[in-house]
Amino acid sequence: MCLPLDVRCSLLDVRRFHADLWMKSFLKYWLPLLGWLGLIFIGSTNVMSVEHTSRLIVPFLLWLKPGMAPHTIWVIIVFMRKCAHASEYAVLALLMWRALRWGTSVSMRMPALSGVVLLGCALFAASDEFHQTFVKSRTPSVRDVFLDIGGAFLGLLIGASLANRRPKNIRTRTQSQFVGARL
Repeated sequence: MCLPLDVRCSLLDVRRFHADLWMKSFLKYWLPLLGWLGLIFIGSTNVMSVEHTSRLIVPFLLWLKPGMAPHTIWVIIVFMRKCAHASEYAVLALLMWRALRWGTSVSMRMPALSGVVLLGCALFAASDEFHQTFVKSRTPSVRDVFLDIGGAFLGLLIGASLANRRPKNIRTRTQSQFVGARL
């Protein structure tokens, strides 16, 4: 038995609507996450090794303070690189949390969602350090994995604090405010 033509068209419209909704969700929630994962992966290649980044940082530091001791420069470079580890994984955790919270039809409670995000960030951090074993100018480190996980945890704390924040009540003028007012 064949369905009438108008019912087929409406079913086709529903499918297009779902596909359009899926694409919008992908572009809004998942594409930024995938882009950030790509940036982290590029960062673990030779492009962001100490040899390449110090070419920019050292002249800038010497411009700020000429005659800076080499040891001081090295300490600043190491500090900046470790802050970059933590901050890039904080952003990763925020993007992953956002994608899993709003970009799927699966609903999870906040602790479960945070656990999934932290696990995902930890797995990516471990795979990132493993990837660095194949890059001659990079040195993989288990400490960096823990630093990345700490950054992801920081990102989750930021995300949870933003999620629980309520908008300030905007005071609106009602008729009762004007009852005793004189014109």
